[in-house]
This record gives sequence, structure tokens and C-alpha cells, in this order.
Amino acid sequence: QVQLVESGGGLVQQGGTLRLSCAASGRTFSSYAMGWFRQAPGKEREFVAAISVSGTSTHYTDSVKGRFTISRDNAKNTVFLQMNSLKPEDTAVYYCAADYSWSARQAPGTRVSQYEYWGQGTQVTVSS
Repeated sequence: QVQLVESGGGLVQQGGTLRLSCAASGRTFSSYAMGWFRQAPGKEREFVAAISVSGTSTHYTDSVKGRFTISRDNAKNTVFLQMNSLKPEDTAVYYCAADYSWSARQAPGTRVSQYEYWGQGTQVTVSS
């Protein structure tokens, strides 16, 4: 299996930036599509962004398009989420996740159920 550890969360003012990192260990990192999800109190975990195994294809939820960028460095077994122009509604616990079933659908997953492994989460709080 894969172990995932997120870092980089914190408190930032509206309009600010944060860069989240997710370090992977265990099974070959480059075999997994990777995704970022977030969960606010009282809400279900929702999809944020995903990236293919090679890093050439990305997908974002509408609310973060143009503001967030997902990337990966397979040599360092790490996936990133660059978050710019942050808004209070971005406040949530952010989780990275690994999708080993991407090849069957030929695309990274966009649903929680499509990801096999999850990190512990990192808190992002955006003040107004």
C-alpha cells in the first residue's frame, strides 16, 4: 500500500497563497494518479484537483479553476497543490489521495470512492 503525509496548511488572509505538499512512500508512486480533496465541518469530502501519473493531464473542480494548480514530482514521490487567491470558502481540511484504478477508466478519479489511499489531512484556514 501507499502511505501519504500532507503538509503546508495553515492560516492565511483572504487573497493569500499556500502550497500544500503530499509525500508518498510504499508502493511505486508513479503508478498512481493523485488527487486532492477537502472537507469542511458538517460537509462531505469534495473533489478539488487530480493529476495523471505522468503529470501531463490535470482536472479541477469549477470553484478552484484558475486559482489552484496541482503538480507532481515523481522523482521525489511528492504531489503539490499551489493555492492562489484564497477565499474564506476554501477553508477546510485538505487531503491527498492515491488512485490505482485510473488505467481502467483512462483518467484520474474525481470521486472519493475512486481513491484507495488517503493522507491524514492538513488544515487550511482563510480569514476574511
